[in-house]
Amino acid sequence: MTTAVADRTLTAADRCDRCGAQAYVRVVLETSGGELLFCGHHARAVEATLRPMTSEWHDETSRLHEKEAVPAD
Repeated sequence: MTTAVADRTLTAADRCDRCGAQAYVRVVLETSGGELLFCGHHARAVEATLRPMTSEWHDETSRLHEKEAVPAD
């Protein structure tokens, strides 16, 4: 899938389809082109089952360990 939607960076507004936490993984299903969003925990839980059925597995879980820039006073 090559649409702009599939290539976008996930934001704090993107929520996990399982639990509602912030999503860090976007999965595009190969057959339907449907999109699923998961938090890191649920992405790991379903990866073995879903990965063979996906055309894209966009993983931004590395952002979980980034330090947020804090403005100096």
